Amino acid sequence: MELEGKLKVIGDTQTIGNNGFEKREFVITTEEQYPQHVQLEFIQGKCSLLDNYEIGQKVKVAINIRGREWVNSSGETKYFNSIQAWRIDSLEKVTPQEAFEPAEDLNEEDDLPF
Repeated sequence: MELEGKLKVIGDTQTIGNNGFEKREFVITTEEQYPQHVQLEFIQGKCSLLDNYEIGQKVKVAINIRGREWVNSSGETKYFNSIQAWRIDSLEKVTPQEAFEPAEDLNEEDDLPF
């Protein structure tokens, strides 16, 4: 499945438990008649995928919906869901002018010899 929208929140990577499990939560706001603010997460080695993105950027995220069952100490069964992302792509085109910073402090002596 895929979800498109603008990045609203980008959280820090969290380490949970003694086993070093890592997750990084983020929120995407969909762009539809009734926008939805959907919390997603990257886990383990995928957490760093958010490093190159900024709040407000339009993205498309590939997701899996995960569910689990948990029985508490009283024997009561509870169910939990999470939306795990596994890929993120920018929906904004980068122009060549934006992709490279302009060169500064050039003079004719620095030019190539041909």
